[in-house]
Amino acid sequence: MKDNVNRENWGDIFSDAVVALDRNLRIISFSREAERITGYSPQKVIGLPCPEVLRANFCDQICPVKRTLETGEKVFNFGINITNVNNEKIPILVDTTPLYDYQGKVIGVIQTFKSIAEVYQLSIDLLQKETRLQTVLNSIADGVFTVDTQWRITSFNPAAERITGYQEEEVMNKPCHSVFRSPACSEGCPLRRTLESGQSIYNFEMEILNSRGQVIPISVSNALLIDEEGEVMGGVETFRDLSLIKTLSEELQERHSFGNIIGKNAQMQEIYNLLKMVSETSSTVLIQGETGTGKELVARAIHYNSPRKDQPFIKVSCAALPETLLESELFGYKKGAFTGAIKDKPGKFELAHGGTIFLDEIGEISIPIQTKLLRVLEDKEFEPLGGTETIKVDVRVITATNRNLKDAVEKGQFREDLYYRLNVIPIILPPLRERSDDIPLLVNHFIAKFNQKMSKEIISVSSRAMALLVDYPWPGNIRQLEHALEHAFIHCSERIIEVEHLPQEIREEETNLVKMVLGSSKPFDEIERQVILETLRRNHGNREKTAQALGISRTTLWRKLKKYAINSFLLPG
Repeated sequence: MKDNVNRENWGDIFSDAVVALDRNLRIISFSREAERITGYSPQKVIGLPCPEVLRANFCDQICPVKRTLETGEKVFNFGINITNVNNEKIPILVDTTPLYDYQGKVIGVIQTFKSIAEVYQLSIDLLQKETRLQTVLNSIADGVFTVDTQWRITSFNPAAERITGYQEEEVMNKPCHSVFRSPACSEGCPLRRTLESGQSIYNFEMEILNSRGQVIPISVSNALLIDEEGEVMGGVETFRDLSLIKTLSEELQERHSFGNIIGKNAQMQEIYNLLKMVSETSSTVLIQGETGTGKELVARAIHYNSPRKDQPFIKVSCAALPETLLESELFGYKKGAFTGAIKDKPGKFELAHGGTIFLDEIGEISIPIQTKLLRVLEDKEFEPLGGTETIKVDVRVITATNRNLKDAVEKGQFREDLYYRLNVIPIILPPLRERSDDIPLLVNHFIAKFNQKMSKEIISVSSRAMALLVDYPWPGNIRQLEHALEHAFIHCSERIIEVEHLPQEIREEETNLVKMVLGSSKPFDEIERQVILETLRRNHGNREKTAQALGISRTTLWRKLKKYAINSFLLPG
């Protein structure tokens, strides 16, 4: 779908002006119609804040874009005045549509608008013509078609031709389902629902196939066609091509993820860039991080974005097996190698031939197995347990550990030559407490996951619950967060997860500061100092987050830090 949308031709896709904005109201696209109406070229406005460019009379008050960003609601026909490049006031009608990431979070807005003066002039011209209805249909940017009560198409406007690729004469009197070929045609057709219930439907999203067999996402609205005597004579449906919006959503989503790994934190962005480079190679990778940080996800992302993606991905948990079983698990064994070995069995390295083997908890393997593993890495060969024949393998090795292998080398617990052989490309995953700005993204991801798994319709967590989730230190990292959300889903029967739905150990964090204040007999200044210290500790010394958590400005926090002689860079862990 993405390849079908050419950014340079956005003005050709929509006859209305189109301006795409990110969450900071910065312009990320500017169509030809927007250029014509405002007089600004895309080169001059891309990256600038929308209020600085359009200078609308409601920018600081009832801004429809801000409303959409805050609530996710679409806004239609909102009348405002903007200022063009010549400082002339231009009245426009604005529509806003939210851009979502794959977790359902609003990450931008598509703003379309038309000049009221031009619309007014068009209406004057139409009133002077006998064929004004057809002219209206021909001038609408959205696709419009009508059907009779037998679902046969009775009209098809030029925008419908453009979106579907069919000409009007090709589709007239044909059943609409044979033209649009959408799964919704047989399962919950919105037009059928309108004709059967009499209720109009607005902004129903579905997919159709165009004349070339390409999938086109559209947004549908429809209503009944009623004659002068009040009899239903059919239905009318308008539909808008969402290809551009979907493309922008995908591009913004890609900035916040790699494979199944989710995060917009600066550390995660650096890891994404490294993963893209590493995936194209066959180099050995050592993934380090605390338990629950997603080391296996990283290993899988590397494999499935590599040239080996169609070959096996084999995982071995090195800590789950005793030494004797681990050796036979890795390298296989021959019949008679030990009691119970009644036939040959290939090892994981042999099964992973051509693909990737992921050795989790590599720091737990014994020195003898380390020695055998070193040979596989250097010579790409090994002998099965009880065998004499050498087996050659082509395997990429990815390892992971939550231990400090450098310390293990110094203590004689890990071979130094193996350590350097494994540590060709090190990837260090930050703990969740160091990327708390990713928690809302992860929460939305798990909400979508558990909605599907448990057939629920929970839409979000309350602001109080989210604040608690962001502040919690998460010793179990992402895995603990996932389990906390699963616990909340089980206990939540409404559509919003509240604090009382969270696990007890997380709820208890909310009362710690309250107990500190209410249970203390110390002077107020000492209590305030303790609260600031505790909040700084929770936010790992980050002053901006600490000020937000305390509900004060950064300047006020700075004064209090100076007053109480607190150095946020020297906090205890």
